[in-house]
Amino acid sequence: MTELTELTAVRLLDGYRKGEWSPVEATRAALERAEAIQPEVNAFVRLTAEDALERARESEERWRRGEPRGLLDGVPVTVKDILLLRGTPTLRGSRAVDPAGRWDEDAPSVARLREHGAVFLGKTTTPEYGWKGVTDSPLSGVTRNPWDPARTAGGSSGGSAAAVALGAGPLSLGTDGGGSVRIPASFCGIFALKPTYGRVPLYPASAFGTLAHVGPMTRDAADAALLMDVIGHPDSRDWSALAPPPGAYAEGLAGGVRGLRVAYSPSLGGQVAVRPAVATAVRRAVERLAELGAYVTETDPDLTDPVEAFHTLWFSGAARVTQHLGPRQREALDPGLREICARGARYSALEYLAAVDVRMDLGRRMSRFHDTYDLLVTPTLPITAFEAGTEVPKGSGHRRWTGWTPFTYPFNMTQQPAASVPVGADGDGLPIGLQLVAARHRDDLVLRAAHALYEAGVATAGRPTPSGS
Repeated sequence: MTELTELTAVRLLDGYRKGEWSPVEATRAALERAEAIQPEVNAFVRLTAEDALERARESEERWRRGEPRGLLDGVPVTVKDILLLRGTPTLRGSRAVDPAGRWDEDAPSVARLREHGAVFLGKTTTPEYGWKGVTDSPLSGVTRNPWDPARTAGGSSGGSAAAVALGAGPLSLGTDGGGSVRIPASFCGIFALKPTYGRVPLYPASAFGTLAHVGPMTRDAADAALLMDVIGHPDSRDWSALAPPPGAYAEGLAGGVRGLRVAYSPSLGGQVAVRPAVATAVRRAVERLAELGAYVTETDPDLTDPVEAFHTLWFSGAARVTQHLGPRQREALDPGLREICARGARYSALEYLAAVDVRMDLGRRMSRFHDTYDLLVTPTLPITAFEAGTEVPKGSGHRRWTGWTPFTYPFNMTQQPAASVPVGADGDGLPIGLQLVAARHRDDLVLRAAHALYEAGVATAGRPTPSGS
């Protein structure tokens, strides 16, 4: 049973086909692992064990008949508690959300998983309304790092990252408005992709607008490609959803990186102070890309830090998402969220539109950059995981989480696909992430390059040892 929790979704499905194990065995193992890690790591808002086992039994019978449903039949998955999961409350990390709602609808990505036979283990933790780059909330407390529980798992999809890293299901759905799948992926040593905006439809629409993406959080790039082949299709509830992709992402993984033009920016032109261990691990991975046949140039995109424009868009979204709350509910909010909501409510329409102008110019510059380069490589983060329960590292001087995430939020503004790939660990054994960025609609290139790093043995952070195992 323990071995099943170490397998990717691709390997689990191969075992189902061969009769080596069953969806019920895999689901039981994943649930046992989830229960074992929960007291120390706190990755889950709730587990739905009874429903999961029922779905696993149905899947097992389909496999017995040789009639699996879709691409993920019987694979255990988890869902961040920002996305609707039918029959289960979606509380968004907040006491302000009434758990007695109807909860009779799936988000588009969740609906696609259900259609393909996936087994839902439960909902993973998030900061309140997904507002920051670490995962703690008044509702569910602090989510901790699988490698060192004294440190943060990152956020806002921290519960999903911790669950995947520790074997509580190989696949998870996260959301990313400024780095929220890539930040915890980097801190926890897993793979995560923020797809091109609109590639994975979103409903209800996010108050953070077109900054917010839905993306896969997985053990490796092959699992992410498989998951994208399920969730990356339009849904009529999202008017901004893209048309179906031209082909299957999983089928395009084998192309490798030979001949790709790769720009390596170690510090965005000196704008970012990167810790030596992070810089060294990322540079080694980039050198391996060159050995694999990519044309690597050390250069920087034409990027000035858009943090003030991002704050205008982000804080305004936070104010909008909490606009309906009364005084007593506001008082119960995460104090940091309450602070940025107050600031966001003071922006004028002209200030908001000025931020949109910054965003549009940034998108234009990155589009021109990708006329020359297929991929941009940076560190995912300039640091490794810091102490849990804080928004910023102590003594850093940063005021908000955006102070230590300068590589992630710009690419939400430009709507480009961006992934975090684990490429080693620092002296404390904490994972380090490399970020791959491509032009809009070239999610296939990001997945292909990431897969090449996995195939070459570069993409790895090892595997943390879960408590209670």
